[in-house]
Amino acid sequence: MDASSLRKEYTSAGLDKADVDPDPIVQFQEWFEKVIDADLHEPNAMILATATADGKPSARTVLLKGYDERGFVFYTNYEGRKAVELESNPRAALVFYWGELVRQVRVEGTISRVSVEESDEYFASRPRGSRLGAWASEQSRVVDGRRTLEQKLHSLQAEYENREVPRPPFWGGYRVEPEAIEFWQGREDRLHDRLVYRREDGAWRIERLQP
Repeated sequence: MDASSLRKEYTSAGLDKADVDPDPIVQFQEWFEKVIDADLHEPNAMILATATADGKPSARTVLLKGYDERGFVFYTNYEGRKAVELESNPRAALVFYWGELVRQVRVEGTISRVSVEESDEYFASRPRGSRLGAWASEQSRVVDGRRTLEQKLHSLQAEYENREVPRPPFWGGYRVEPEAIEFWQGREDRLHDRLVYRREDGAWRIERLQP
């Protein structure tokens, strides 16, 4: 299959500055609710891009687990590759792509850990198997085979039988505090609509970008 021959024409309604909320978090909520209503697969999936202190980039898919005026939250192992990069270079970018709605949101900002209380609360809400899995995995480290992980999980299941599974000290949340949020709407003839919110002196300014 020749990738250069793959094309899709977009005929969606437009995106205009006069029609969006002056607060990008409110605008994100409006779009996200439409995604939920559309019953898309993994609607909260987002690409997280990080970089080492010397600028070597990496990206992977994670799940959005909360958002408000403070930013966008996800959870992970604090000793995995993404966390090591975030600790040495606390800046990140997020990309949400909802192809069925021909929409994309990009977020750029700084990173900080969420509070211990927030991490505890979310961890307690996870299925028991996921909580045990967090203990079992030394994220991003080489392992000789899946059987090693499964044996470790079985050992943990026995250890915590009839007991609550506490949050590992090496596991918790990060928040991306946005400095810029871009909303993209696919349009015909590749003249897509792009509106970007930039934070300046505590307020948001909206600009239209060329596609």
